[in-house]
Amino acid sequence: MAMGIIEGGEIMWIYQKSLQHPVKVSYPDLKFAKTVITQYGGPDGELGASLRYLNQRYSMPTGQAKALLTDIGTEE
Repeated sequence: MAMGIIEGGEIMWIYQKSLQHPVKVSYPDLKFAKTVITQYGGPDGELGASLRYLNQRYSMPTGQAKALLTDIGTEE
């Protein structure tokens, strides 16, 4: 669990790493993969948002903030 602490020692946010829906892949499905890529691609799609989160993590000042952006980008 990561906790964001601001000056004065107050907790600003609490983050617990967990998946919303567990995923189990039993076999590769090329047709479904093409559909998913179509839905997620583009500058305003989920992939674009994910890459923005993953790029922004490099400018974060603390390890906890970097971990949070990594997890959000991965989840996107």
